[in-house]
Amino acid sequence: MENKYDVVIIGSGPAGLTAAIYGERAELKTVVIEKNNMSGGQVVNTYEVDNYPGLPGINGFDMAMKFREHAEKLGANFVVDEVKKIEEAENGKKVICENNTFETKTIIIASGATHRKLDVPGELEFSGRGVSYCATCDGAFFRNKEVVVVGGGDVAVEDAIFLARLCKKVYLVHRRDELRAAKSLQARLFQMENVEFIWNSRVKEIAGEHAVNKVVIEHIDTKEEQNLEVSGIFIAVGIIPNTENFKGVADMDNQGYFIAGEDTKTSTKGIFVAGDVRTKQLRQIVTAVSDGANAITSIEHYLTEEAVK
Repeated sequence: MENKYDVVIIGSGPAGLTAAIYGERAELKTVVIEKNNMSGGQVVNTYEVDNYPGLPGINGFDMAMKFREHAEKLGANFVVDEVKKIEEAENGKKVICENNTFETKTIIIASGATHRKLDVPGELEFSGRGVSYCATCDGAFFRNKEVVVVGGGDVAVEDAIFLARLCKKVYLVHRRDELRAAKSLQARLFQMENVEFIWNSRVKEIAGEHAVNKVVIEHIDTKEEQNLEVSGIFIAVGIIPNTENFKGVADMDNQGYFIAGEDTKTSTKGIFVAGDVRTKQLRQIVTAVSDGANAITSIEHYLTEEAVK
């Protein structure tokens, strides 16, 4: 088979691209499989990245292109295709895609995750222009402004606490009449004087001109509407890991994330995971980049150990 590699990387977000860079530097024959026509993952839709060291204010598209150019300059191969399944092979693994099949000694799954959407008018239109899914990424842009947080779990409450320290006012909108977050987080949030709770409600529309300036809220029981004049909305209603096609490949938790530590090793020999698909505390560009580097380091050790057997 012609398509034989040391490493097959599935996904070309920050984790996958970093793995490609480190893989080429380690002189491993590397290919990156990306189902979309553009690399970068979620970062492509980020209007401005202000928390990545050394590149303050860079937009997400430019950052993704810099990562991709770096990997290509070092010689990484890129293929646009969608992985359908992974199988065991005589000397490693077989990655079966829609249009190609690859044989490889190791695999890095870096297929990322997708933020759960509200699917309301204006959400897609104003993504990156007032609509955000990451408070710690984008919160600084809303200093001394009024914002909305949507959700009732740990992430939503943590986001509201974080934003309340920066923003003039934070509205927390939740579908139920009580939060699902840990009691310790709730206690901290309830103490914050600039947080207003809007219970039993949902977001009906996100509106604005060049950026968000209004969020329309609907009370679930009465259908009464309320207009909030705000500069931003932070949506924290869950993240879905892109692991549907990899069930059974290695152990996952009950949310579909691969169980792996900082070394990115999964329960299956030869398979590593990087970025948002693995169990971790923080899912941001810096941690994805770290995973990509760690995955290649773990692969180098793995290949050395296998060679001496």
